[in-house]
Amino acid sequence: MTEARSTEVVDAGTVTSLAARRERLGAHLVPGGLDVVVHAPHATQVQVCLLDVAAGSLRERRYWLVPGTHGRWSGHVPGVVAGQRYGLRVHGPWDLAHGYRHNPSKLLLDPYARAVTGEVDLVPQIYGGVVDEHLEPVSDEPDGRDSAPYVPHGVVVAEPEVVEHRPRLWWSETVIYEAHVKGLTMQLHGVPEELRGTYAGLAHPATIAHLRGLGITAVELLPIFAKATEPALRRRGAVNYWGYNTLAFFAPEPSYATAAARAAGPAAVIQEVRAMVESLHEAGLEVLLDVVYNHTAEGGVDGPMLSWRGLDNAGYYLHTTSTHGRYLDVTGTGNSVDFRSQHAVAMAIDSMRYWVERIGVDGFRLDLAVTLGRNGTEFDPRHPLLVAMAIDPVLAGVKQIAEPWDVGPHGWRTGQFAAPMAEWNDRFRDVTRSFWLSDVASIRSGGKGQDLRDLATRLAGSADLFAHTGIPGGRGPTSSVNYVTAHDGFTLADLTSYDVKHNWRNGEDNRDGSDHNHSYNHGAEGPTEDAEIQTARRRSIRALLGTLLVSAGTPMLTAGDEIGRTQNGNNNAYARDDASVWVDWNTEPWQQDLLATTAHLLALRREHRALRTDRYMTFTSGAYDWSALVAWFDGNGSAMELDVWHDADQRILQMLRHPPEPGAAQALVLFNGTLAQAEVPLAGPHDVSLVWDSAWERPGPAGPVLPPGSAVRIVPLSMQIYLSGPLP
Repeated sequence: MTEARSTEVVDAGTVTSLAARRERLGAHLVPGGLDVVVHAPHATQVQVCLLDVAAGSLRERRYWLVPGTHGRWSGHVPGVVAGQRYGLRVHGPWDLAHGYRHNPSKLLLDPYARAVTGEVDLVPQIYGGVVDEHLEPVSDEPDGRDSAPYVPHGVVVAEPEVVEHRPRLWWSETVIYEAHVKGLTMQLHGVPEELRGTYAGLAHPATIAHLRGLGITAVELLPIFAKATEPALRRRGAVNYWGYNTLAFFAPEPSYATAAARAAGPAAVIQEVRAMVESLHEAGLEVLLDVVYNHTAEGGVDGPMLSWRGLDNAGYYLHTTSTHGRYLDVTGTGNSVDFRSQHAVAMAIDSMRYWVERIGVDGFRLDLAVTLGRNGTEFDPRHPLLVAMAIDPVLAGVKQIAEPWDVGPHGWRTGQFAAPMAEWNDRFRDVTRSFWLSDVASIRSGGKGQDLRDLATRLAGSADLFAHTGIPGGRGPTSSVNYVTAHDGFTLADLTSYDVKHNWRNGEDNRDGSDHNHSYNHGAEGPTEDAEIQTARRRSIRALLGTLLVSAGTPMLTAGDEIGRTQNGNNNAYARDDASVWVDWNTEPWQQDLLATTAHLLALRREHRALRTDRYMTFTSGAYDWSALVAWFDGNGSAMELDVWHDADQRILQMLRHPPEPGAAQALVLFNGTLAQAEVPLAGPHDVSLVWDSAWERPGPAGPVLPPGSAVRIVPLSMQIYLSGPLP
């Protein structure tokens, strides 16, 4: 909220000159003052309001902008300097049945604001229509009370310099680490107290040392756009911790900045973000942002009026009919941005360009990306926004990752985006979990698991999803972002410790969060002192990590999984902001062993090309081609036959991976998904050495050289990695 509750209004009249660049939306400092351009196509009048806080009140100077072509209003306001607060007021029709919701009593945030100050105060004054004390609509008439003291304000800042240098890593080298700015460092040893939970804390040498020691190459940050907590959460005393509720697409979230930066003003907050990116770049790490363009913080049609709704409700939001009276919600948040609108497309493109060019980020993970490709109810992989991202001279050079689903009609679209987009592969997640966890639970209960076909498909790069496009070879395995866990769902430790979710602390009677987790508690729900169960859980964690890091594709780890972080069975901890969701860096010996295991697996992947192929295998007829990139063998060391692939009782598999370059080491990976120890003849034409076994609590030295066909023992529910010497 602002620091004032009363407002002194000064009508400064109509601007005397136009903005120099009327195609450039937003408020931009130019010599002599401020140029402002606003998109409000159905407005009758638009004002830019300069706000000053003094003596407990707001002083507001209102300037009338001049209408131009294509629904744009513009003007030049002389004398404005950096640090000036501002907002917009839009006059026009109020006709709910036809989607017109103009209300000049509501101060609107500029969608192109580079910085914001203040928070949303959940009071009736911020609603466009009349609501009661419970914020429920009571009238179709517009509310005439001023919202300026209760809403965030935009802040004028100088445009940062263009960032020129960045790591630019190949996809085949990329290992993603998904993290929350605050949660990663709030309890991290070595980070000073005043930097914990901040952009500067993420850039601290202690944080970077952990990331580099682990071996990841890219940090994917949960949303850092300025955010607002939904009214429903606020009413029950919760917060939107994850940040998937965007208030401004160009402005960083101020609460993640240090107290010193916040006190110094929005320009210092932006500089702290830029410095974080620069520090990570200097360490050789890329920075990816999880971005939410699919919806905004204004919620459903009965939600608050903060920005877009008062500017062009009919144009920015997806509606059920052409009369624009009701929203079509394909995001589950109350509203969905309508990317049939060129203005919505331009806003998203302009935002991404800004974050790449001016802040320096290296790519984006697009939340609910199907919404971005919708023409109403239908998804189009060649949607104008997706095409624009692919060919834009700025965006085409950075990493683009889709979350390939939303909650609308036909919303699951994994594998259906076009190059250069990569995608989160939920099929990989589910199949990997099933093989090591839920299938095991089924077998132990007298049932069966799945056969080996789907597991092999995921290990080999999910060609069924990423090879069948108009491009020969498809987008390739690296377009599959493989993951076992993410922010949304169980942590890796909880995946092996809970059969069901335990979300009671979220305040939704445990109704929220997925019920389809493919998890397995190994015989006890939650914490246990049973040493045998603890051992089994740790072995399952290691097998899940090992499968992730030997699979073709781009692996993604979730922050804290490398040390067995728990959320105590909460698989939807979006509304918590406390120690229960922050990474706890106080580790026990088994967690230190797990950290060493994760770093060892990442080092193997980094050092051996056979473990990170970026091509699909070649198929040959007749005799087996030993140069093929991948080959499959059964528990007897024989090439897999069709009946074995289809037999759910067969749960031993050998994967032989060849490097794309001659002379490098081959990798032989052995999986034992049975409940018994097995003795398996090693497949392949070369001598190999054991370099990792998921039965090991901590990585050990490589084993002796073994000739082809050597019988090795592998314990139940585990995997082993063997590497050959240099090939002839």
